[in-house]
Amino acid sequence: MTAYDAIVVGAGQAGPPLAGRLTAAGMKVALVERKLVGGTCVNTGCTPTKALVASAYAAHLARRTDLGVVVPGEVQVDFPRVMARARTVAENSRNRLEGWLRGMQNLTLLHGQARFQDPHTLRVGEESLTAPRIFLNVGGRALVPDMPGVADVPFLTNTSILALDRLPRHLVVVGGSYVGLEFAQVHRRFGAEVTVVEKGPRLVGREDEDVSQAVRDILESEGIRVRTQATCIGFAHHPEGVAVNLDCREGPPALVGSHLLLAVGRRSNTDDLGLEQAGIATDARGNVRVDESLATNVPGVWALGDCNGRGAFTHTSWNDYEIVAANLLDGAQRQVKERIPGYALYIDPPLGRAGMTEAEARASGRPLLVGRRPMTRVSRAVEKGETAGFMKIVADAESRRILGAAILGTGGDEAVHGILDVMHAGISCEELRWAVPIHPTVSELIPTVLQEMQPVP
Repeated sequence: MTAYDAIVVGAGQAGPPLAGRLTAAGMKVALVERKLVGGTCVNTGCTPTKALVASAYAAHLARRTDLGVVVPGEVQVDFPRVMARARTVAENSRNRLEGWLRGMQNLTLLHGQARFQDPHTLRVGEESLTAPRIFLNVGGRALVPDMPGVADVPFLTNTSILALDRLPRHLVVVGGSYVGLEFAQVHRRFGAEVTVVEKGPRLVGREDEDVSQAVRDILESEGIRVRTQATCIGFAHHPEGVAVNLDCREGPPALVGSHLLLAVGRRSNTDDLGLEQAGIATDARGNVRVDESLATNVPGVWALGDCNGRGAFTHTSWNDYEIVAANLLDGAQRQVKERIPGYALYIDPPLGRAGMTEAEARASGRPLLVGRRPMTRVSRAVEKGETAGFMKIVADAESRRILGAAILGTGGDEAVHGILDVMHAGISCEELRWAVPIHPTVSELIPTVLQEMQPVP
């Protein structure tokens, strides 16, 4: 048995920087990774998929003629080359991270499956490790739904779709949320026929209805077929690929796709950690239960990133690391509840979100102010010829503090950070109203939207 001061299980977004802080503090640390360092983001998430989004945007832009630039002939997409580029971007990022870790003093990087033997002992292959501090950063994976016929047909997940070397003829995406919609638009822009199937009444159901409808309009304007209220989804073999039963209220009750992508959610990678041997509690979805400091019910064990159910993003995983490191090493008392929720949907144009939705704010019962502006009235969007979407900000009418915002439009994923910063600082929206932003940008309209806010009935 080898003794360490700390063991980090999982080299995703929180594990490596935490190992860096711990070793810098003089601790002897073991970092255990069973597959690839970098976790979901680097290998099968943000890094390769945003590389695909960039290629898809280039193809889309090349096809436009309204800007006065005409590409002779039909725009061709070299799909194998596109996929190879995305994999190279991911591999380069992973190699840089692994090189940094291997050069880190006081760190032992181990490859293998870690399993608890008791609350402070882990087994990795033939070796046993023990430490008074153990940090779980094991991430998550695509959820495979228990739908009729799913075990009888070939299907793709967000991981396996990245291994394709041939463009699908007709990609059927089951799941009308963030991952599914990004892949849907990317493959449509590459030239595939695409249908999105969603069990619920609308796409991205956690967003406000106006946002959901605008997202649908954007996708349908590019030729993506959307089938919502698919109440009886099932699958069967078909000579041309996969038959998908829908039983929708409108449209044909079934369709046939050459490829099927399942994008209906995620599940934590906690099944094979032996958590029961350590007495570590989980919820019904397999998430490790943690308190506001990310500590589990077992003293000396913490859970960070996707596996704790407190955030499913790279930036929330990184913030988990910041919270744990600050509390352990800096004498701080930071808590997860202090975090302002923020995220983006990377279709084009993107959706940047901060804080509450309008529906959530209304449900709180407080008096509200809401400001809204279509992207058709944003100079930067008009000049780029990208006027789909709108900006919306919701504020508390009494405290004048911003509660949430949605910026669906060109640059929305960047412009929303101005809102996040103000919310994090806890200052009144009156302070932002009189800022002098740069013209022409998307962000310059934020003070204008605030000045035009009106009470909601």
